[in-house]
Amino acid sequence: MRYVAQNPFAAAGRSPLAGRTVLQVVPELDAGGVERTAVDVAEGIAAAGARALVATEGGRLVGELQAKGGVWIPFPAKSKNPLRMVLNVRDLVGICREEGVDLIHARSRAPAWSALAAARLLGIPFVTTYAGSYSGRTAVKLLYNSVMARGDAVIANSHYTEGLIARNHPFAGDRVRVIHRGTDLRAFSPSAVAAERVDRLRRAWGLGPDTRMILLAARLTAWKGQKVLIEATRRLLDAGVRDVAVVLAGDPQGREAYVRELDDLVAALDLRGVVRRVGHCSDMPAALLGAAVLAVPSTEPEAFGRSAVEAQALGTPVVVSDLGAVPETVLAPPLTPASGRTGWRVPPGDPEALAVALRDALALGPSARDAMAERARRHVEEHFSLDGMVARTLDVYGALLARRTQRKEMPR
Repeated sequence: MRYVAQNPFAAAGRSPLAGRTVLQVVPELDAGGVERTAVDVAEGIAAAGARALVATEGGRLVGELQAKGGVWIPFPAKSKNPLRMVLNVRDLVGICREEGVDLIHARSRAPAWSALAAARLLGIPFVTTYAGSYSGRTAVKLLYNSVMARGDAVIANSHYTEGLIARNHPFAGDRVRVIHRGTDLRAFSPSAVAAERVDRLRRAWGLGPDTRMILLAARLTAWKGQKVLIEATRRLLDAGVRDVAVVLAGDPQGREAYVRELDDLVAALDLRGVVRRVGHCSDMPAALLGAAVLAVPSTEPEAFGRSAVEAQALGTPVVVSDLGAVPETVLAPPLTPASGRTGWRVPPGDPEALAVALRDALALGPSARDAMAERARRHVEEHFSLDGMVARTLDVYGALLARRTQRKEMPR
């Protein structure tokens, strides 16, 4: 059952977005959370009877966007060249006029500056999603980051992000709306993932049927904590834990020096054959369902924590760093009684604490694991569903468009 069945406006043909055109602007459509959200929202826009345009360089999700009713507009949205960004203003204005765009939603800083200028020139609503813990505290960097707080509505993807906006861009005021990243509970459901998919993936990664997989699914960059997990793995083995393999699933994205550092650390700790890099994973439901535990050992704050939510939806135990927005998604002591636990939180950058939590997760008996899986699934259903995210985003669009219509109809 697709999103349209969850949307009473779409089902009754009464959506306030019906007949409208919404343009999302995103650098690329690859595998990140920002890109995935753009595709999911485009599907919801189309289901509501509106046109869903996405201006982007391209990427592996373009085909899915088009299959779900979205329209790809090839556009150099990734460029940070100042001249190109100015030219993008002109080009976006042209696209909006030609396509009859009613609202622009920007999801990244460089194209957001161009989109902001275009929206102001055209007098149409401008929405941003503040989806990252943007680096830099200099005046210039704060100014550059501030575009994501300049929307007529500013969507924060977590309460942690909401706090960042309030601290760094107080002018955003009451225009901020917290809308957590949503998970497709149809795709990330144990009943939706055939055993053959899990077996095929595990075989491709060289895992035996009795090997317990500890999965870290993130691009290969230092702050994602791959080194912390490797060091924790050595401690696990030294504590007598056996029949485990650590899988680092993610693209290096050109960080070849960091890849060498990881390989050198694996060799130095005598973990060859235990820790393996497998590159990009195109079937995350199968990977998460096939894991004994998911590790999210980030050493810098995450703006949300998508993989932890997806793992909980599938009933896979999670161990996460206790910083940023990830703790919003995982229930654990001391804030939650042990009986309500959906995972473990550990201090960031602490391989010993990570090893202890991983050992506890691996030691869960069948009944305890099933009970935690049920709690975790219910937690995700209540707070982090895809349908809820899309519905709240469309509500933001509808409110802005209604306000614009009212202003246009007011007597002068």
